[in-house]
Amino acid sequence: MEKEHKYLSKFLSYTLRHHPEKIGLTLDNQGWADVSTLIAKMNEKNASITIEILESIVAENDKKRFAFNADKTRIRASQGHSITIDLNLQPTKPPATLFHGTAINNLESIRENGLVKQSRQHVHLSATKETATQVGSRHGKVVVLVVQSLKMHQDGYAFYLSENNVWLTDHVPEKYIDK
Repeated sequence: MEKEHKYLSKFLSYTLRHHPEKIGLTLDNQGWADVSTLIAKMNEKNASITIEILESIVAENDKKRFAFNADKTRIRASQGHSITIDLNLQPTKPPATLFHGTAINNLESIRENGLVKQSRQHVHLSATKETATQVGSRHGKVVVLVVQSLKMHQDGYAFYLSENNVWLTDHVPEKYIDK
């Protein structure tokens, strides 16, 4: 059951964050999808899912990657989109420092370009070193970078806090990353 939920969670991430069109799903401007349509489209693609399984995946996901609306008729990814959507996030003053976990082999590029969002809508930052380490470890030998987020904010850079407590910004110039 756990292995099946992990597969379905990855399928949901892929669909709701990157390619809803691959299963014929349409998201609204804020990234919301109709739950009954999502379930039907996933089942058409042999990803056997029910509302109960979907509720379990949303509730048990350790990173809170998905959120339902109040009556559970719509669902969306909390952040991490490579498609253009408006999460309706308001600029928020960040703490003094935030963290970014990445693979050590990315350091040269980061030293040249800072942290860039690449195909996603935002650069993702963590409030703790532990979370950044966990995120970065998915990509190889991890290094955790310290970002002077409050200084960035004071210099005019906008920060947002997603529903699942991931800090988002458009770009982190190299000068704000501690060596």
